[in-house]
Amino acid sequence: MRAQFVVSEIGAGLRRNLTMTFAVVVSVALSLALFGASLLMSDQVSTMKGYWYDKINVSIFLCNKSDAESDAACTKGAITAQEKTQILSDLKKMSVVESVSYESQDTAYKHYKEQFGDSPLAASLTPDQMQESYRIKLKDPQQYQVIASAFEGRDGVQSVQDQKSILDNLFGLLNGMNWAARAVMAMMLVVALMLIVNTVRVSAFSRRRETGIMRLVGASGFYIQAPFIAEAAVAGLIGGTVACGFLVIARYFIIDHGLALSQKLNLINFIGWDAVLAKLPLILATSLLMPALAAFFALRKYLKV
Repeated sequence: MRAQFVVSEIGAGLRRNLTMTFAVVVSVALSLALFGASLLMSDQVSTMKGYWYDKINVSIFLCNKSDAESDAACTKGAITAQEKTQILSDLKKMSVVESVSYESQDTAYKHYKEQFGDSPLAASLTPDQMQESYRIKLKDPQQYQVIASAFEGRDGVQSVQDQKSILDNLFGLLNGMNWAARAVMAMMLVVALMLIVNTVRVSAFSRRRETGIMRLVGASGFYIQAPFIAEAAVAGLIGGTVACGFLVIARYFIIDHGLALSQKLNLINFIGWDAVLAKLPLILATSLLMPALAAFFALRKYLKV
Protein backbone atom coordinates (compact mmCIF):
# COMPACT_ATOMS: atom_id res chain seq x y z
CA MET A 1 0.00 0.00 0.00
CA ARG A 2 1.38 3.38 -0.94
CA ALA A 3 1.56 5.80 1.97
CA GLN A 4 1.00 8.75 -0.36
CA PHE A 5 -2.34 7.31 -1.49
CA VAL A 6 -3.51 6.76 2.09
CA VAL A 7 -2.50 10.26 3.15
CA SER A 8 -4.24 11.86 0.16
CA GLU A 9 -7.41 9.86 0.80
CA ILE A 10 -7.39 10.85 4.49
CA GLY A 11 -7.08 14.53 3.61
CA ALA A 12 -9.79 14.30 0.97
CA GLY A 13 -12.15 12.50 3.31
CA LEU A 14 -11.64 14.98 6.16
CA ARG A 15 -12.23 17.93 3.84
CA ARG A 16 -15.26 16.33 2.20
CA ASN A 17 -17.03 15.88 5.56
CA LEU A 18 -15.59 18.93 7.29
CA THR A 19 -18.66 19.71 9.41
CA MET A 20 -19.05 16.16 10.70
CA THR A 21 -15.28 15.88 11.23
CA PHE A 22 -15.41 19.01 13.37
CA ALA A 23 -18.30 17.53 15.37
CA VAL A 24 -16.28 14.34 15.93
CA VAL A 25 -13.23 16.31 17.10
CA VAL A 26 -15.29 18.39 19.54
CA SER A 27 -17.24 15.44 20.97
CA VAL A 28 -14.10 13.31 21.37
CA ALA A 29 -12.26 16.22 22.97
CA LEU A 30 -15.02 16.91 25.49
CA SER A 31 -15.64 13.26 26.37
CA LEU A 32 -11.95 12.45 26.82
CA ALA A 33 -11.38 15.66 28.79
CA LEU A 34 -14.12 14.51 31.17
CA PHE A 35 -12.55 11.04 31.20
CA GLY A 36 -9.17 12.47 32.15
CA ALA A 37 -10.75 14.81 34.70
CA SER A 38 -12.58 11.92 36.37
CA LEU A 39 -9.32 9.95 36.62
CA LEU A 40 -7.56 12.95 38.12
CA MET A 41 -10.44 13.51 40.54
CA SER A 42 -10.05 9.92 41.73
CA ASP A 43 -6.32 10.54 42.25
CA GLN A 44 -7.09 13.78 44.11
CA VAL A 45 -9.55 12.07 46.45
CA SER A 46 -7.07 9.27 47.13
CA THR A 47 -4.32 11.82 47.81
CA MET A 48 -6.55 13.79 50.17
CA LYS A 49 -7.62 10.62 51.98
CA GLY A 50 -4.03 9.56 52.52
CA TYR A 51 -3.12 13.05 53.71
CA TRP A 52 -6.06 13.72 56.02
CA TYR A 53 -6.70 10.22 57.38
CA ASP A 54 -3.14 10.27 58.64
CA LYS A 55 -3.91 13.46 60.59
CA ILE A 56 -7.42 12.92 61.93
CA ASN A 57 -8.04 12.81 65.65
CA VAL A 58 -10.68 11.57 68.02
CA SER A 59 -11.63 14.38 70.40
CA ILE A 60 -12.90 13.89 73.94
CA PHE A 61 -14.59 17.13 74.99
CA LEU A 62 -14.73 17.71 78.74
CA CYS A 63 -17.56 19.35 80.69
CA ASN A 64 -17.20 22.96 81.82
CA LYS A 65 -19.39 25.10 84.07
CA SER A 66 -21.63 26.24 81.21
CA ASP A 67 -22.24 22.64 80.10
CA ALA A 68 -23.28 21.71 83.65
CA GLU A 69 -26.26 24.04 83.29
CA SER A 70 -27.33 23.19 79.75
CA ASP A 71 -26.02 19.74 78.71
CA ALA A 72 -27.60 16.50 79.91
CA ALA A 73 -24.23 14.72 79.71
CA CYS A 74 -22.73 17.12 82.26
CA THR A 75 -25.40 17.12 84.99
CA LYS A 76 -22.78 16.29 87.62
CA GLY A 77 -20.93 19.52 86.93
CA ALA A 78 -17.61 20.51 85.41
CA ILE A 79 -14.91 17.91 85.21
CA THR A 80 -12.57 17.63 88.17
CA ALA A 81 -8.80 17.43 88.13
CA GLN A 82 -8.96 13.82 89.35
CA GLU A 83 -11.32 12.84 86.51
CA LYS A 84 -9.04 14.47 83.95
CA THR A 85 -6.05 12.61 85.32
CA GLN A 86 -7.94 9.31 85.24
CA ILE A 87 -9.06 9.83 81.63
CA LEU A 88 -5.51 10.62 80.52
CA SER A 89 -4.17 7.58 82.37
CA ASP A 90 -6.76 5.29 80.75
CA LEU A 91 -6.03 6.68 77.30
CA LYS A 92 -2.30 6.03 77.62
CA LYS A 93 -2.99 2.42 78.56
CA MET A 94 -5.04 1.70 75.41
CA SER A 95 -3.20 -0.17 72.67
CA VAL A 96 -5.11 1.59 69.86
CA VAL A 97 -3.86 5.03 70.95
CA GLU A 98 -0.74 6.38 69.29
CA SER A 99 -0.54 9.75 71.07
CA VAL A 100 -2.64 12.07 73.26
CA SER A 101 -2.53 15.87 73.46
CA TYR A 102 -4.41 18.17 75.81
CA GLU A 103 -6.11 21.40 74.72
CA SER A 104 -6.94 23.87 77.47
CA GLN A 105 -9.80 26.36 77.48
CA ASP A 106 -7.41 29.22 76.72
CA THR A 107 -5.89 27.33 73.77
CA ALA A 108 -9.33 26.38 72.46
CA TYR A 109 -10.42 30.03 72.72
CA LYS A 110 -7.29 31.17 70.84
CA HIS A 111 -7.91 28.66 68.03
CA TYR A 112 -11.54 29.69 67.81
CA LYS A 113 -10.61 33.37 67.48
CA GLU A 114 -8.09 32.53 64.74
CA GLN A 115 -10.68 30.63 62.70
CA PHE A 116 -13.92 32.49 63.44
CA GLY A 117 -12.77 35.87 64.71
CA ASP A 118 -15.00 37.70 62.24
CA SER A 119 -18.23 36.04 63.37
CA PRO A 120 -20.61 37.98 65.70
CA LEU A 121 -20.56 35.08 68.17
CA ALA A 122 -16.81 35.36 68.73
CA ALA A 123 -17.16 38.74 70.43
CA SER A 124 -19.49 37.34 73.08
CA LEU A 125 -17.43 34.26 73.99
CA THR A 126 -14.98 34.05 76.86
CA PRO A 127 -12.28 31.42 77.53
CA ASP A 128 -14.22 29.86 80.42
CA GLN A 129 -17.05 29.02 77.99
CA MET A 130 -14.75 26.93 75.82
CA GLN A 131 -14.25 23.21 76.38
CA GLU A 132 -11.11 21.48 77.40
CA SER A 133 -10.38 18.40 75.33
CA TYR A 134 -8.06 15.48 74.73
CA ARG A 135 -7.03 14.98 71.09
CA ILE A 136 -6.23 11.32 70.40
CA LYS A 137 -4.24 10.09 67.43
CA LEU A 138 -5.17 6.47 66.71
CA LYS A 139 -2.88 3.88 65.21
CA ASP A 140 -5.83 2.82 63.05
CA PRO A 141 -8.51 5.50 62.32
CA GLN A 142 -11.10 2.72 62.01
CA GLN A 143 -10.85 2.02 65.76
CA TYR A 144 -12.89 5.07 66.79
CA GLN A 145 -15.60 2.95 68.43
CA VAL A 146 -13.08 1.58 70.93
CA ILE A 147 -12.54 5.12 72.27
CA ALA A 148 -16.23 6.04 72.07
CA SER A 149 -17.43 2.99 74.01
CA ALA A 150 -14.78 3.51 76.70
CA PHE A 151 -15.42 7.20 77.40
CA GLU A 152 -18.93 8.18 76.28
CA GLY A 153 -21.15 8.63 79.34
CA ARG A 154 -18.24 8.87 81.77
CA ASP A 155 -18.40 11.58 84.43
CA GLY A 156 -16.87 14.80 83.15
CA VAL A 157 -17.07 13.81 79.46
CA GLN A 158 -19.40 15.97 77.38
CA SER A 159 -18.95 14.12 74.04
CA VAL A 160 -16.59 12.00 71.97
CA GLN A 161 -16.25 13.11 68.35
CA ASP A 162 -14.62 11.36 65.43
CA GLN A 163 -13.23 13.65 62.71
CA LYS A 164 -13.20 10.72 60.29
CA SER A 165 -17.00 10.81 60.01
CA ILE A 166 -16.81 14.44 58.85
CA LEU A 167 -14.15 13.58 56.28
CA ASP A 168 -16.14 10.55 55.09
CA ASN A 169 -19.08 12.84 54.29
CA LEU A 170 -16.78 15.16 52.33
CA PHE A 171 -15.17 12.33 50.39
CA GLY A 172 -18.59 10.80 49.75
CA LEU A 173 -19.66 14.08 48.13
CA LEU A 174 -16.47 14.23 46.04
CA ASN A 175 -16.92 10.62 44.91
CA GLY A 176 -20.52 11.36 43.97
CA MET A 177 -19.43 14.31 41.85
CA ASN A 178 -16.79 12.10 40.25
CA TRP A 179 -19.35 9.45 39.30
CA ALA A 180 -21.63 12.16 37.88
CA ALA A 181 -18.73 13.36 35.70
CA ARG A 182 -18.16 9.78 34.55
CA ALA A 183 -21.83 9.41 33.62
CA VAL A 184 -21.66 12.57 31.50
CA MET A 185 -18.40 11.31 30.00
CA ALA A 186 -20.04 8.00 29.07
CA MET A 187 -22.89 9.81 27.31
CA MET A 188 -20.42 12.00 25.45
CA LEU A 189 -18.46 8.92 24.36
CA VAL A 190 -21.65 7.37 22.98
CA VAL A 191 -22.38 10.57 21.06
CA ALA A 192 -18.80 10.62 19.75
CA LEU A 193 -19.04 6.99 18.59
CA MET A 194 -22.32 7.65 16.82
CA LEU A 195 -20.81 10.67 15.06
CA ILE A 196 -17.76 8.64 14.05
CA VAL A 197 -19.90 5.84 12.63
CA ASN A 198 -22.11 8.27 10.71
CA THR A 199 -19.11 10.18 9.39
CA VAL A 200 -17.51 6.97 8.13
CA ARG A 201 -20.77 5.83 6.56
CA VAL A 202 -21.26 9.13 4.74
CA SER A 203 -17.68 9.04 3.52
CA ALA A 204 -18.04 5.43 2.35
CA PHE A 205 -21.33 6.20 0.59
CA SER A 206 -19.87 9.23 -1.21
CA ARG A 207 -17.01 7.08 -2.52
CA ARG A 208 -18.95 3.91 -3.24
CA ARG A 209 -18.10 4.09 -6.97
CA GLU A 210 -14.35 4.27 -6.34
CA THR A 211 -14.45 1.43 -3.81
CA GLY A 212 -16.51 -0.68 -6.21
CA ILE A 213 -13.92 -0.24 -8.93
CA MET A 214 -11.14 -1.08 -6.50
CA ARG A 215 -12.95 -4.31 -5.57
CA LEU A 216 -13.32 -5.26 -9.23
CA VAL A 217 -9.61 -4.81 -9.91
CA GLY A 218 -8.72 -7.07 -6.98
CA ALA A 219 -7.93 -4.64 -4.15
CA SER A 220 -8.03 -6.23 -0.72
CA GLY A 221 -10.60 -5.29 1.88
CA PHE A 222 -7.97 -3.83 4.19
CA TYR A 223 -6.54 -1.69 1.37
CA ILE A 224 -9.98 -0.22 0.75
CA GLN A 225 -10.86 0.24 4.42
CA ALA A 226 -7.55 1.74 5.54
CA PRO A 227 -8.19 5.35 4.39
CA PHE A 228 -11.61 5.43 6.10
CA ILE A 229 -10.24 3.97 9.33
CA ALA A 230 -7.32 6.38 9.23
CA GLU A 231 -9.70 9.34 8.74
CA ALA A 232 -11.59 8.42 11.90
CA ALA A 233 -8.35 7.79 13.81
CA VAL A 234 -6.88 11.15 12.77
CA ALA A 235 -10.04 13.02 13.73
CA GLY A 236 -10.09 11.21 17.07
CA LEU A 237 -6.39 11.90 17.66
CA ILE A 238 -6.96 15.60 17.07
CA GLY A 239 -9.78 15.49 19.62
CA GLY A 240 -7.56 13.62 22.07
CA THR A 241 -4.81 16.20 21.66
CA VAL A 242 -7.31 18.97 22.38
CA ALA A 243 -8.49 17.05 25.48
CA CYS A 244 -4.89 16.79 26.71
CA GLY A 245 -4.53 20.52 26.18
CA PHE A 246 -7.68 21.13 28.26
CA LEU A 247 -6.27 19.09 31.16
CA VAL A 248 -2.86 20.76 31.09
CA ILE A 249 -4.41 24.25 30.93
CA ALA A 250 -6.87 23.38 33.72
CA ARG A 251 -4.07 22.05 35.95
CA TYR A 252 -1.95 25.15 35.32
CA PHE A 253 -4.59 27.83 35.82
CA ILE A 254 -7.05 26.21 38.26
CA ILE A 255 -4.57 24.56 40.64
CA ASP A 256 -1.15 26.18 40.18
CA HIS A 257 -2.49 29.73 39.77
CA GLY A 258 -5.82 29.36 41.54
CA LEU A 259 -6.57 26.91 44.30
CA ALA A 260 -2.98 26.34 45.40
CA LEU A 261 -2.54 30.09 46.00
CA SER A 262 -5.67 30.42 48.11
CA GLN A 263 -4.91 30.93 51.80
CA LYS A 264 -8.07 29.00 52.70
CA LEU A 265 -6.93 25.91 50.78
CA ASN A 266 -3.25 25.82 51.71
CA LEU A 267 -3.78 22.68 53.80
CA ILE A 268 -5.01 20.63 50.84
CA ASN A 269 -2.43 18.38 49.24
CA PHE A 270 -3.16 18.74 45.50
CA ILE A 271 -2.09 16.21 42.88
CA GLY A 272 1.12 17.02 41.04
CA TRP A 273 2.04 17.32 37.39
CA ASP A 274 3.20 13.69 37.38
CA ALA A 275 -0.40 12.54 37.84
CA VAL A 276 -1.57 14.72 34.93
CA LEU A 277 1.24 13.70 32.58
CA ALA A 278 0.67 10.03 33.36
CA LYS A 279 -2.92 10.29 32.04
CA LEU A 280 -2.05 11.95 28.72
CA PRO A 281 -0.72 8.82 26.93
CA LEU A 282 -3.86 6.91 27.95
CA ILE A 283 -6.09 9.67 26.57
CA LEU A 284 -4.16 9.83 23.29
CA ALA A 285 -4.22 6.03 22.90
CA THR A 286 -7.98 5.98 23.55
CA SER A 287 -8.59 8.81 21.10
CA LEU A 288 -6.72 6.87 18.42
CA LEU A 289 -8.05 3.35 18.99
CA MET A 290 -11.69 4.12 19.80
CA PRO A 291 -12.51 5.84 16.45
CA ALA A 292 -10.43 3.33 14.49
CA LEU A 293 -12.32 0.35 15.96
CA ALA A 294 -15.68 2.08 15.49
CA ALA A 295 -14.84 2.78 11.86
CA PHE A 296 -13.62 -0.77 11.29
CA PHE A 297 -16.87 -2.37 12.45
CA ALA A 298 -19.01 0.21 10.65
CA LEU A 299 -17.19 -0.45 7.35
CA ARG A 300 -17.71 -4.23 7.43
CA LYS A 301 -21.24 -3.67 6.14
CA TYR A 302 -20.92 -0.55 4.04
CA LEU A 303 -17.93 -1.52 1.92
CA LYS A 304 -19.26 -4.82 0.65
CA VAL A 305 -19.51 -4.81 -3.10
